[in-house]
Amino acid sequence: MSHADLATIRHYHRLSKHLPERYAPGPGQLDWKNQPNPFRRFAGSTLLPLPMARHGGLRYRQLYTPATAPQALTLEALGALLELGLGLSAWKEIDGSRWALRNNPSSGNLHPTEGYVVLLQALSPTMPAGVYHYAPHEHALEQRAIFGDAAIAELQALLPGIPALLGLSSVHWREAWKYGERAFRYCQHDVGHATAALAFAARTVDWPVHLLYGADDNAIAALLGLDRSADFADAEHEAPDLLLALGGDPDNYPERLGISHLQAVLADSRWQGQANQLSPQHVAWHALQQVAEASQQMGGWPTVRLPAAVAAEAASTDDNPDAVMTIRLRRSAVSMDGSSRLTQSQFRELLQRLMPADTPPWQALPLPPAVSLLLFVHHVQDLAPGLYLLARGKYHAQRLQQQLRTPHLGWQAVPGYNVPLFCLSHNTDWRDAAQLVSCRQEIAADGALAVAMLADFDATLSDIGPGAYRSLFWECGLLGQILYLQAEAAGLSGTGIGCFYDDLLHRIIGLDLEEEQWQSLYHFTIGGREEDRRLRSSAAYAHLQR
Repeated sequence: MSHADLATIRHYHRLSKHLPERYAPGPGQLDWKNQPNPFRRFAGSTLLPLPMARHGGLRYRQLYTPATAPQALTLEALGALLELGLGLSAWKEIDGSRWALRNNPSSGNLHPTEGYVVLLQALSPTMPAGVYHYAPHEHALEQRAIFGDAAIAELQALLPGIPALLGLSSVHWREAWKYGERAFRYCQHDVGHATAALAFAARTVDWPVHLLYGADDNAIAALLGLDRSADFADAEHEAPDLLLALGGDPDNYPERLGISHLQAVLADSRWQGQANQLSPQHVAWHALQQVAEASQQMGGWPTVRLPAAVAAEAASTDDNPDAVMTIRLRRSAVSMDGSSRLTQSQFRELLQRLMPADTPPWQALPLPPAVSLLLFVHHVQDLAPGLYLLARGKYHAQRLQQQLRTPHLGWQAVPGYNVPLFCLSHNTDWRDAAQLVSCRQEIAADGALAVAMLADFDATLSDIGPGAYRSLFWECGLLGQILYLQAEAAGLSGTGIGCFYDDLLHRIIGLDLEEEQWQSLYHFTIGGREEDRRLRSSAAYAHLQR
């Protein structure tokens, strides 16, 4: 573990904090002529269209049950998985401006996350084993590499029983164009959202998805072709994030998968395609570049055995819509109505979904739980408004009780729940505080509840190393995706809040600002969405005319 890398990460984290008196370093104003293209393409690569997902057959709550893995991966299953995980959900238009929404949310709808498929066996005569980039606008795969026989044999020996891998990478510039130094945080949130979205999408076609925990960043970059500088030339760099395996037994995954294990694969592959440039000009955000280098994961991830799922409490049959429809209809609310509420059964089910279990989406990121949730409860049936804590880690409640040093907060276990829920401030109105700490955004006060995600920051970095800085945000993003879908299934809406005053929240709840043992990494809110009637919507893939 590099102490210099940890120091770089801590410096970046402090620099990228928003404070009431100043925001993190950013561009100040947006250069719209330089806005990044939201769609990466590889010129000269073969484009292979994919089938669309179909409705029916799976209800929403079945997303949280284990998949069984069919006998063979089909083109139809892969098409549905990629569409529902990373594809378009709709187009919006106002005053001549038009933009696409996607099934995986993104900070500012900028979508830094790119998706790849590594086929370890041929899927069709036109889709042999190799590396493919997913093009969401076309809902198609771009063929980046074709594996030779030696490469296929090597990969199948390394990864037995796995027909394909899903890879994620990040174009940091897409977020930095708008958010400057803080953009690295948002890119990692988006990786967590995309990971959960892919896990849920895979469940709709009955395929399990697991983190390939042994793969280090260099191996991911080499396997996906991200380190091929000639293929990118003047195009923006993509940073490797993670690999997910379709099927197989995680106990048989390699404990370490480094670039040395892929020499035969790289030597026996034929590459094609040239990445497009997304912006004509770029601004260098030096701290962002430094933290990206410092937080590389070079030794794999320490995973945990997930606990068996506990049935959600008092679930209402009314909140169990079609799974595919729920995924496609997810939207980020821009404003809330200030009056909609969660029923008690919806709240109980929400808490249960946020706890780790041996089901999707947790199988895709089975890391030790490092994030607990502060809940600003505004409108929940049969629950007094106030400040609550959902303690998700084994010792989080005990340690936070010792470290929240403020006399105006109590600490009382809430009876009647099968999750560790604590009341910190009973029968009090926290709407103004929720709005204040969320950069004074009214949406945090106008929902049924607001969430602040508290990460066990210092201990996780010390235990796992610099790469854990990324995985902490991934966990927050995964939690955010659960919140989004739970809200949609309940007939409400959610939205992630990346703008918040980090240390103001810490000060309000009594955390020592110097120790940095716990850090708030992401905020969220759920409530009744107010529609902007000026916006016009159109179907996601009407332009394909398939």
